[in-house]
This record gives sequence, C-alpha cells and structure tokens, in this order.
Amino acid sequence: MRRALSDPLAREIMSGSILLHATAVAIEGQAVLLRGPSGSGKSDLALRLIDAGARLIADDQSELWRRGDVLFVRAPATIAGLFEVRGLGILRLDALTEARVGLIADLVAADRIERLPPRRTGAILGIAVPLIEIAPFEASAAAKLRLALRVLATPPKRDSSRFPGLMPE
Repeated sequence: MRRALSDPLAREIMSGSILLHATAVAIEGQAVLLRGPSGSGKSDLALRLIDAGARLIADDQSELWRRGDVLFVRAPATIAGLFEVRGLGILRLDALTEARVGLIADLVAADRIERLPPRRTGAILGIAVPLIEIAPFEASAAAKLRLALRVLATPPKRDSSRFPGLMPE
C-alpha cells in the first residue's frame, strides 16, 4: 500500500522502502544521492562523476531501504542499468546493484550556495545522512562531491592522498 510522505519527491512502496526522485552514483563504494527536479542537472553531474570513475546505481528514480541503522539505494528493477544522456538517448551501463548511502546532494542554483554553510543532515527512513547543496553545472561540482563524501560521510580515519592537505578530524 502506498501513502504520501512529507517529501513530495518520495513515495513509500510496499516493501518498506521508498522511491525517491534522485540519481544515485557510487564513489569509492558509497552512494551519493543527487536530488533535484527534472532538468536540474542530476544526470549531467552523474555523467561527469561516472566519467571520473564513479559507478551508476540509479538514474532519476532511486529505491531506498534501511538495513539496521544503514541506508541503502538501488535502482527500481524496470530501470536498472539504464542512464539517460541528453542528446544521446537512454543507454545501458554496467551499473552497481546497490550501495550504502553516504551523502545527499541537493542540486540548486549557484546563487543559493552559502559560502560557509553549517553541517546539515537529511533524514530518510529515520536515518540521518550528511546533506549538502551543490550547483551541478559548476566545473568543480564533481570534485566538491568527492571531497564532501570523503569529509562528511567516512569514519575519522581517512586516506588523504587523493586530496593533499586534507587532514583527519
């Protein structure tokens, strides 16, 4: 039985999971949810991330569920492995089946980004996940997502070799 949730972009499905209007990619094994309305740049940013080594999990619609205190994401079966690339069409990619959610990225216009934002979380199925706002069409958007995932979503012991100067907290 489906019921409306407070988030207009999400809906509950029978298995105790929710379907969210979001694209999900895995970076170093953790999923980033790219949330935003149609045309906001979800697939464009995901393409740049995939081109740099990320793995597609789900394009445009993501199914989320919890296992204990951990939130996971996968593609609905009907669109698993499919990725829409504007100008090329719908393509089949070697997608990752599922991954643990490490970060939520809300896609917004560049003028809405705070210079020094406070740390935020978003709750999905009762699990708090680090949340950032990002301007998806900025040249640095993919690098910012990778850095945010590393800084906000991983345990304190970090390998900082990918981002010289990044120190463990």
